[in-house]
Amino acid sequence: MGLAAAKIHLVFVLGTRPEAIKLAPVILVARRRTCDFRVTVINTGQHQDLCCAALAPFGISPEFDLGIMDVRQTPTDVLARTLERLPSVLGSASPDIVLVQGDTSTALGAALCAHHLKIPVGHVEAGLRTDRRYCPFPEEMNRRLISPLASYHFAPTERAREHLLREGIPDSSVLVTGNSVVDALYWLRDKAARPAGLPTQEFSGRVLLLTCHRRENHGAGIRSICLAVRDIVTQCPDVHVVFPVHPNPNVAQDVFDLLRDQPRILLIPPVDYPELVWLLQKATMVLTDSGGIQEEAPSFGKPVLVLREVTERPEGIEAGVARLVGTDRRSIVEATLQLLENSDAYAAMSKAVNPYGDGHAAQRILDFVARQVHSPSSMPVASGGMAS
Repeated sequence: MGLAAAKIHLVFVLGTRPEAIKLAPVILVARRRTCDFRVTVINTGQHQDLCCAALAPFGISPEFDLGIMDVRQTPTDVLARTLERLPSVLGSASPDIVLVQGDTSTALGAALCAHHLKIPVGHVEAGLRTDRRYCPFPEEMNRRLISPLASYHFAPTERAREHLLREGIPDSSVLVTGNSVVDALYWLRDKAARPAGLPTQEFSGRVLLLTCHRRENHGAGIRSICLAVRDIVTQCPDVHVVFPVHPNPNVAQDVFDLLRDQPRILLIPPVDYPELVWLLQKATMVLTDSGGIQEEAPSFGKPVLVLREVTERPEGIEAGVARLVGTDRRSIVEATLQLLENSDAYAAMSKAVNPYGDGHAAQRILDFVARQVHSPSSMPVASGGMAS
């Protein structure tokens, strides 16, 4: 049987909640295209419970689980265990392409393992950059290191594509797809579910959804954010804050110390994806240091205040759907009160157009893969001018 008639074996390697959510639509569409693709999913277990919970609403169960998670693991620990346990699984699976997503230590480890086995790598959500080595940490360098290892680069926006071309990535290996997180939202928006950790009564006022977990915000940043939301609820008697608290003890300890006694700040366990969709629909606005939520909230017309000093998603800032406020207590309070008290400012953000996609990223990714693999003249290319 010729190559053009053979199924393409795609191996997806993931290990965290964001990877699971953003790769799920690609996995589902690939599994539907049974004439074109054979699919294997490998979970490294970097965030074991959160990752599995994120996959469950999509009906996805990984074929392999490496179980690398450990208490208080570091990025080096995750990378080392991935490099130790993944090669034998990849070798036995013998994929045509390994697909990774984003900028995690799982993604970097999988890309490096595939490179060592001379398996082409496709990088979903390629080209995001802050141009600051340690912000976010370790994600900025992870995604930069994946780019020269990858053969195919799926950029969510034109700006991300430009970043890759500037670094010497061949134009023929880059495709602007939109972000697959929008596909995921559309897939699950009718399955939204009230979080189990919320009180049963309906909210009587406005709701702020708060999430924060990034390493660069641990310590002083988290504490400043917590003090800011205390100020906000004190000044706005009708405002409730819903805060799904990340299980990392570097986050949870400060959060519970500072906020557990606040009756209108609801600290709840991490939510699964349908529950997050429900919260995004109910929220008045969102305060977050999450990359994914910067892309998700605008799909529901919810203004986003970004609790970081710099973001690799400037398209949202430029489109007017998000605003960068950092972690300074006063800046967070002022920006939040402006939106709560100024209807024109709120409307300007809530009615702006989401720049991150139209829900068809997965289809574009798979069409590109099929063309590349089935083309007789196609050869996997390494990036930055290197030979593969």
